[in-house]
Amino acid sequence: MNRDSRGGLTRRRLMGAALAAGAAVPLGVARPAWAARTAPGPARLILPVPTGPYPVGTVSLHLVDPTRPDPAAGPARHRELMASVWYPARDVRRYPRAPWMAAEPLRELLTSAGFAADAVSAPFTAGHEGAPVRRTGGRLPVVVFSHGAHDHRSDATVVVQELASHGYVVVTVDHTGDAFSEFPDGRVVVPLRDPQHALGPGDFARDIRFVLDCVEDLDAGRSPDAEQRPLPAGLCGALDLHRIGMFGWSKGGTATALVMIEDRRVRAGLSFDGPMEPTVTTDLDRPFMMMTAVFTRAEDPSAAEFWSHLRGWRLNVQADGAVHSSYCDNQVLIPQLAKVVGMSDEELHGWIGTLDPARALRIQQAYPLAFFDLHLRHRRGHLLDGPSTAFPEVRFIP
Repeated sequence: MNRDSRGGLTRRRLMGAALAAGAAVPLGVARPAWAARTAPGPARLILPVPTGPYPVGTVSLHLVDPTRPDPAAGPARHRELMASVWYPARDVRRYPRAPWMAAEPLRELLTSAGFAADAVSAPFTAGHEGAPVRRTGGRLPVVVFSHGAHDHRSDATVVVQELASHGYVVVTVDHTGDAFSEFPDGRVVVPLRDPQHALGPGDFARDIRFVLDCVEDLDAGRSPDAEQRPLPAGLCGALDLHRIGMFGWSKGGTATALVMIEDRRVRAGLSFDGPMEPTVTTDLDRPFMMMTAVFTRAEDPSAAEFWSHLRGWRLNVQADGAVHSSYCDNQVLIPQLAKVVGMSDEELHGWIGTLDPARALRIQQAYPLAFFDLHLRHRRGHLLDGPSTAFPEVRFIP
């Protein structure tokens, strides 16, 4: 994904995506001098609260796919994934809030990016661990999330908890081998640097299709958790398998397209600046929305080719000043981190672009919700009809 020669996704921008969005610093990238500076003690980062009417619950799942051996994990091991389920909750007062990322994977992430392992503490999310599911009549639409390269399942928590606060069940997945993650037995895994075991968008897509099988198990009352840990009250039977959507960032955006081509269970897909490589040449007849920044149709033949194969409802929007990670948690967390390590304004803009972080937050909260509301709930608003005076920086690309 390094696009230095294309003038788009530069190594510096990759580093910008790296820290808050959960990626390792790419091999061979020189770290700036300030990267080693630390604050006197860990600074607790902060995530904004979602805007929806419901409190949010969350639970983690350890998933094992018995049909897929995983050579990178060792002899006789099958594909293992960590996932989180986010949902509208009730009676959350007795349930602790979940951290954005577990402590040990976060330490690995910080160290890989050249920071002291205890430079910052993970923010708390709006999700209350194990809280009972809020059932307001009818089943809940489901959205699945796939992260980017060298990343983790929390990199779009702003969007995830926003959807959950508005009544969606959202399932996020760590793609083991290309993620910072921790299993229930204490094993911490990091992105593999061995090209022999590198994961592509197709591997991500296979993970997601297995996760969709697990979603079906949940709805049928069967726990897919490998340890059979207790599930939140009300989760089983709460999912609407006829209203499933998916979104992803970067490689996860490409995986979203591949899943939709291969699996009709996903009714609508959203990509946050997906490179769409390898080039997708198969027609897709269901709704798809592209939120682009670097991998634009004007600059990327693969993005343009994919767009030409969208035969159903389609939309391409782009925020002025956005960079590759502008539609993820980077825009919220990197400015806070900048204060800890003493970045200049120029350096900060190199990481998050010139899109104002407060405006980026509102875009993340509004546009994905409007998309899934339209195509999974048939609630038609006006935000996706064309340019909005409320979001003047968002352009509609014809």
